[in-house]
Amino acid sequence: MPEAVIVDVVRLASGKGKPGGALSETKPVELLAHVLRALVERNDLDPARVDDVIGGCVGQAGEQALNISRTALLSAGFPESVPATTVDRQCGSSQQAAHFAAQGVIAGAYDMVIAAGVESMSRVPMGFSTAGQSPYGPSIAARYPDGLVGQGISAELITAKWKLEREALDAFAAQSHQRAAQAAADGFFGREILPIDVVDADGNRVTHTVDETVRATTTTEGLAGLKPSFYSEQYAQRFPEIGWHITPGNSSPLTDGASGALIMSDAMASTLGLTPRARFHSFSVAGDDPVFMLTAPIPATHKVLARAGLSIDDIDAYEVNEAFAPVPLAWAHEFGADPAKLNPRGGAIALGHALGSSGTRLLSTLVNHLEATGGRYGLQTMCEGAGMANATIIERI
Repeated sequence: MPEAVIVDVVRLASGKGKPGGALSETKPVELLAHVLRALVERNDLDPARVDDVIGGCVGQAGEQALNISRTALLSAGFPESVPATTVDRQCGSSQQAAHFAAQGVIAGAYDMVIAAGVESMSRVPMGFSTAGQSPYGPSIAARYPDGLVGQGISAELITAKWKLEREALDAFAAQSHQRAAQAAADGFFGREILPIDVVDADGNRVTHTVDETVRATTTTEGLAGLKPSFYSEQYAQRFPEIGWHITPGNSSPLTDGASGALIMSDAMASTLGLTPRARFHSFSVAGDDPVFMLTAPIPATHKVLARAGLSIDDIDAYEVNEAFAPVPLAWAHEFGADPAKLNPRGGAIALGHALGSSGTRLLSTLVNHLEATGGRYGLQTMCEGAGMANATIIERI
């Protein structure tokens, strides 16, 4: 059975996901095309040898509609013979793309494939794809008569269930910024960030290389003054246990970004004289309560560890997406995880959460961290809309 290996994994530096953000003047298809082009150029590949491109994107409407992965590879100059598809597993879309890519290699369906993701939250805002319509029908209303809730309320419910204090959430958020700022200062992100030429808000051509969402001066004390983001009388009455601790400071920001991984069989890497950086060890995907919504990384991690025959202590680093601070904190509590190993280079609160791109963004940081520290195993997991999660274990080679 072939092994699926990661030969390269890259990302764009984050841009604020609003007008005036560093990447906001660039169409999302061009962001993704830049990543695809770089992956083949960096590894001196003939793009015709790529069997498929699997991209993740959540807001598949407007400028991100009509299979943006295919449009991006054509924009990148790939031969017309190379196909592509775009998947949506909400925030885990590009992590799922990596799963599909690696599983296709292991099954013998692919020799070489690119898993990628893109999201321009400045140009395709959250909620834009529903066109003002509800995606739910009467069967959902019958099953959940009190109604489903948005992710912010889910984050508040997790905070209440795990008895997390506001100060703990803010301290974790501040630490995310501090770790990311230190990693940037140390040059850690140099291998994973692709420079990209963009037009800034003043119309000047500039090269974007630094994560725009990281705030090095963030402190717990500074975050303490922010007001709750999701309070309403309706939900306060429905969920009296909520303490209203989720703010813009302990949540991930709206973000623009793109990222991608070059994945192939170990035999193909050998044939091409390429050196694999890591291999895919184990996979899982799980569902959980869609009202709590963001808790599925816990069962997904249980499943992937069982399949891998590993314990949490065998893992050298964990990337648990920081959609909101309570998500990784609740996860760490459940597993007794070492806080020093949890998002050691900062997470999405600092580095941004460009929805469809986040999975391969986390993968890029995880691979580089294992290489920098000599770690063997890395675990990545991602909470996803409607109560789902992917979990992946990779092994550094």
